Amino acid sequence: FDDRGNIGKRYRRQDEIGTPFCLTYDFESAEDKAVTIRMRDSMEQVRVPIDQLDAWFLDKFDF
Repeated sequence: FDDRGNIGKRYRRQDEIGTPFCLTYDFESAEDKAVTIRMRDSMEQVRVPIDQLDAWFLDKFDF
């Protein structure tokens, strides 16, 4: 959990330490029950319903 600085600075800090995915819970999340996931390598961002996070991540990894 990181609440220091604006969201851009938070993403940059996570990029520096190599975090592959950043999840952002914001004011919209409380209403639509979804989070923003940002992928480090592509910088693509997607909104994913909280109740579908496990399936989303399982799809990203080959177990």
